[in-house]
Amino acid sequence: MVIQIDSNQTYEAKTQEIAKQLLAETRQKRSLWAQLQDQMRWDDKLLAWTMSNPNLRVQMFRFIDCLPALRSKGEIANHLQQYLGDESVELPAALKGVLNFTDPNTPPAQLAATTISKAVETLALKYIAGEDIGQITKTVERLRSLKMAFTIDLLGEAVITETEAKDYLQAYLDLMQHLSQQAKKWSKVPEIDEADGEPLPQIQVSVKLTAFYSQFDSFDPEGSKAKVCDRIRILLRRAEELGSAVHFDMEQYKYKDLTISILQDLLLEEEFRTRTNIGVTLQAYLKDSEQDLKNWIEWAKKRGYPITIRLVKGAYWDQETIKSLQNHWPQPVYNDKAETDLNFERMTRLLLENHQYLYAAIGSHNVRSQSLACAIAETLNIPRRRFEMQVLYGMGDQLAKALVKRGHRVRVYSPYGDLLPGMAYLIRRLLENTANSSFLRQNLEERPIDELIAPPKVGNASQPISNGYPNAPDTDYANSDLRNQAEKALVQVRGELGKTYKPLINGEYINTNQTVDSVNPSNPSELIGLLGLLSVEQAEIALKSAKEAFTAWKKTPVRVRAGILRKAAEIMEKRRHELNAWICLEVGKVIQQADAEVSEAIDFCRYYADEMERLDQGYVLDVAGETNRYIYQPRGIALVISPWNFPFAIAVGMTVAALVTGNCTLLKPAETSSIIAAKITEILIDAGIPKGVFQFVPGKGSEVGAYMVKHPDVHLIAFTGSREVGCRIYADAAILQPRQKHLKRVIAEMGGKNAIIVDESADLDQAVAGVVYSAFGYSGQKCSACSRVIVLDPVHDAFVERFVEATKSLNIGPTDLPSTQVGPVIDATAQARIKEYIAKGKTESEVALEREAPENGYFVGPTIFKNVSANATIAQEEIFGPVVAVIRVKNFDEALQVANGTDYALTGGLYSRTPEHIERANAEFEVGNLYINRGITGAIVSRQPFGGFKLSGVGSKAGGPDYLLQFLEPRHISENIQRQGFAPIEGVD
Repeated sequence: MVIQIDSNQTYEAKTQEIAKQLLAETRQKRSLWAQLQDQMRWDDKLLAWTMSNPNLRVQMFRFIDCLPALRSKGEIANHLQQYLGDESVELPAALKGVLNFTDPNTPPAQLAATTISKAVETLALKYIAGEDIGQITKTVERLRSLKMAFTIDLLGEAVITETEAKDYLQAYLDLMQHLSQQAKKWSKVPEIDEADGEPLPQIQVSVKLTAFYSQFDSFDPEGSKAKVCDRIRILLRRAEELGSAVHFDMEQYKYKDLTISILQDLLLEEEFRTRTNIGVTLQAYLKDSEQDLKNWIEWAKKRGYPITIRLVKGAYWDQETIKSLQNHWPQPVYNDKAETDLNFERMTRLLLENHQYLYAAIGSHNVRSQSLACAIAETLNIPRRRFEMQVLYGMGDQLAKALVKRGHRVRVYSPYGDLLPGMAYLIRRLLENTANSSFLRQNLEERPIDELIAPPKVGNASQPISNGYPNAPDTDYANSDLRNQAEKALVQVRGELGKTYKPLINGEYINTNQTVDSVNPSNPSELIGLLGLLSVEQAEIALKSAKEAFTAWKKTPVRVRAGILRKAAEIMEKRRHELNAWICLEVGKVIQQADAEVSEAIDFCRYYADEMERLDQGYVLDVAGETNRYIYQPRGIALVISPWNFPFAIAVGMTVAALVTGNCTLLKPAETSSIIAAKITEILIDAGIPKGVFQFVPGKGSEVGAYMVKHPDVHLIAFTGSREVGCRIYADAAILQPRQKHLKRVIAEMGGKNAIIVDESADLDQAVAGVVYSAFGYSGQKCSACSRVIVLDPVHDAFVERFVEATKSLNIGPTDLPSTQVGPVIDATAQARIKEYIAKGKTESEVALEREAPENGYFVGPTIFKNVSANATIAQEEIFGPVVAVIRVKNFDEALQVANGTDYALTGGLYSRTPEHIERANAEFEVGNLYINRGITGAIVSRQPFGGFKLSGVGSKAGGPDYLLQFLEPRHISENIQRQGFAPIEGVD
């Protein structure tokens, strides 16, 4: 059922009248479209084709995105065929003809490359107002001749380094300086240079807050605010001197609240409080945007001086939708285009009816949306200074002219810069222009006028759904309430430091003769707690208790075992912020990454509960007269030896997998993360685990760990840790001990020497950011971390330069500080070992960067080596720290050869926009987890099961559909059900 939304009737009749006038104007100017379609230029043809074929649209936009990175006509022709040669893409005859070549270096291919490149360049320049300062100057002067104002947005590479952030600020200072000089030559245009007898700024620039600070992060609001505001003040002061207006764009949803908070505080400072030539954007596709506008109105009343609110519908709908689906967060955007249109109308009325507090800039290419604004402004007789219309450069040109003709001030949002960094902007504009729901497209198709200008109709919009297992959502730290909970949890946990934690044997905490201190690696003088270490004799008691408990636990119904796991997951969710704080303090992991670890642990509990219930059904393989059942039974006693680097998620995953499959389980954690393992113990007890079924057995690995590995009553060992220890466990477990009547099963994940390949077509913004995070997240102490970057020669120098600068921009420090991105390594032993590798690297290659690090704590500064041989020690051995080797290669064949040239096969990555390279990586890159055009850390249960092969480990992937099979023994039972030639037949009475 479609619900008709009643627009405010005060303005509706006038809205319809104005809309019909504007449509008549725009259609008169545009009538040549149908007549000249066959004679269109290639750029027009490309746009028309993409509008008519969805598959072509996708592939064409991917090609356009890749095009600026291609360095020769041969490369362009090759990529053109790769993107558009897919059988699923229906090509127009003219485009088929262009692609009719076999060798990308032949004259026909060169002609195709030239034709398409020129067409795309021409198309780009429809939406990008200029590539340099000279072109943008000509553009704004042409706009002024049409009686249109402008605002200029500087396109650029993503700001991922502090050098780029400073360059961004300087570029705007230079732009305003240049335009102010040019403005002295401009003739006055009363329609845009003055209003209500007062002069208006002739120059306006639009800036993005995140570009002023490369580490802008909602989790660090105060640090981000301090850095950003220092630079904004410089911009605003210079703008005042030059007579320029400044407008702040809104970006992704995760930055919205912080952006608003920063600007509201800044613009209340005495120096800026009276400034009225400043603006802020609001996006109507956000569900909370109307409330944001109400808050701005109340803020403006207190300030006493208006600023401009630019109202737009929003440019990141796809990105916001996908991000929320991937993270299992609520959708921040409306899913029905009509809902956005309706909200835009509500906000338009609210904004214009409060024109005495806020100026309005109505940004839309929808004739109805602009007509409603005109109707309200004319009905309320709003002063001209307080109201203007805005359009994007290259879109809605005829609408803009019609609005000028009506006497309205029109401002054109004009992006300028190189086509390479501008390509993301171009793609967004093309997507908007060719979307089925786009007003521009519908008007181009000459839909009936009454349909185009009717009030928005909101139906029962279908909500996007995410298929598969519903993962636990990570905390959205853009939410200030959740940030506050994280801060309170750190305070709470600090109040609990210094306690003693004991082993758990047969349901009882026991005293030990030996304890070990657990300290904060960010500050080793801070004691996290004391841990009682088990003796060999006590380990024997634990094993005996497990053996006694096995008989009952084996017979416990799977639904009961699964219920305990689900209860544990609920407890983890309730204690999430507290658990994050323990992980942060005991092993030096930043809160956001600790939070992701807790999510993974919750997923392990729920997913393995589901999986065991599935496996418990077994398989029915009956034939006439015979039943056949394929079922599973637990193995016996499982020893879990967990690592310190994922002290919660990996320990929980291995433990609950063993428990839910019916095995009695002993958890022996790494000594440096034993307090976290004690918290797991608390959770399992609270969830109802029976005595003896689960036991917490911390102890010396070389003594207690080795004793249990060799013990004849142990059936299975699940281990994650170093290759050296893993191989020793594997060898020891293979020895048949006296009284042992089974062969032990070993599941071992033993690390990697993970590589990311960056080819010549890669998006370097993505590649640099992805490598930095993959290499230096948790100080490189993830088995999945990137420690080798293999870069093709054409982009090597550019990549290394930005990689080094991005790494220089990272904040190093204690992990309980919200600004920290790189914390300490786990202990003094690890610190010394990593420094030895750095010293070795200096003898083998060239240091590109060695960051200094804080002295108090186990810190090692991120270090990058370049000109590294593929066979160098630092390119072959796992370092497990913030050290990266950059290897230059000639071509993709060599890149794959180098990537595969180690003993490990855990994770790997590729940054490429070349379909052939992506296809080859899928087939030839020898890793258990391959990540393309994204970071290589952060596997997700069910969606991205984790594990490798070669010397990275043995066993199936954690969080995958066959992981639990390793903890089970399969059995088959066949029964002859015939009696004297008679057998029951199912379904027959």
